[in-house]
Order: sequence, then structure tokens, then C-alpha cells
Amino acid sequence: MTANAQRFDAVLFDAGGVLVLPDPTVLVPLLDFYGGDTSIEAHRRAHYAGMRDKSHEGSPEDEWLVYDVAYVAAVGVRRADRNEAADVLNRTRTPDLWRWPIPETLVALRRLADAGVPMGVVSNASGQVEGSLNRSVCQVGDGPFVSMRCIVDSYVVGVTKPDPTIFDHALPSFAEFDRSRIAYIGDSVAMDIRSSTAAGLHPILIDPYDDHAGADFERIASVGVIADELCR
Repeated sequence: MTANAQRFDAVLFDAGGVLVLPDPTVLVPLLDFYGGDTSIEAHRRAHYAGMRDKSHEGSPEDEWLVYDVAYVAAVGVRRADRNEAADVLNRTRTPDLWRWPIPETLVALRRLADAGVPMGVVSNASGQVEGSLNRSVCQVGDGPFVSMRCIVDSYVVGVTKPDPTIFDHALPSFAEFDRSRIAYIGDSVAMDIRSSTAAGLHPILIDPYDDHAGADFERIASVGVIADELCR
């Protein structure tokens, strides 16, 4: 595929669910106490089950009860223990726990960087996301990890998705591109798909378990799909 035939000139990413997950090395022993599956894969699946239910319920960004209940159910917590386990999960899954890099995403980011694809991050967060990503995934400019043009944290800029104006804090870093040719990859229908659509970007949902079959927006199983497209 030649550069002119590519659909996108740049890619923006959400952080949670796209670049990183709530750290399963912490959550596995937490929920093992209630009979939860101890495999990393079970906890990876549980995140997307939680985001599926959160999106279906239309839960606001700061409401995570639906997510927590779906998460503990997905890892197989005993039914009688699910309410307690969900409460414990809610109190343990702090913003700082969104730090476990998704292995295949790291590979895809490196491929995109090596191909010269401009990239950035726009995330609903609590002021911690840039510092967390800087330790294992990416940084603005040169450094040990993949280079991003910007990392936008909603707490820092004072705007939270689904408000599309959060992207106004990222788009100046991509001023040479038409925004319709910038992909935004997220894991939430309510927060990511709606906000990036309203901002005039091209929305894409990470949906590795086909939880949103039949949706009227683009879905991919992993960031690697975009790398395959843009790095030919």
C-alpha cells in the first residue's frame, strides 16, 4: 500500500484498554481469594467484559460499578462473593494501577514508529498517565520507548471525554493533517467512539473478543491491525 492509498496520516490512542490494562499481577491474587481465575488472559478478557457492560449501560466516566461487577464475573468469582469482590476491586483499582503494558501493543507501536507514523495519546486520567506511560510504553519526543507527539491527560487539561474538545489539546501537534485522516483508537463506545466522532476524527474501537458485533463503527482486535495496514 502506498502512502497516498493509506486511510490515515496519524494515529491517536486512548491509554486504558489500548496501551495498558489494570495491572493483572496485582488483581490476580486479589480476586483469587474469591475463587477468581489466576491467569493473565482471564483478567485481560475481564477488562473488555467490563468495558462492554459499561458501554451498554451508558455509565458515565466516573461510574465503575458495572465494570467491577462484570470484571469479577468474567474471572469466575463465586456468585455469592461477587458483590464483595467487586467492592474490593473498586477500592484497589486506583488510577495508578492502569500500568500493565499490553505486549502485542508494544510490538505494534514499535512497528508504527519505525514506519514514521505520527502518534499521540489522549486519555481520561487522573494526572498520572504520562508518568506511567513514560516508564514502560512511550514518551513525548526522544526516549527509551516509542515517541509520541503528545500525551494528553484529561485531568491536566481540564476536559474529559466524551467532551470532544479534549482533542483540541492534541490536534495542534498534528496540524499538517486533516482530522478526518487521523484515527483515534479507544476501548469505550460512550467515551471514545462518541467523542472522537464528534471531533471529526476516525473512531476505531479495540474489541478483541467481538463484544460489539454488528456495531456501526469500525472495530479491530488489536493495535497490530492498524500496524499491518500502515506499515506495508
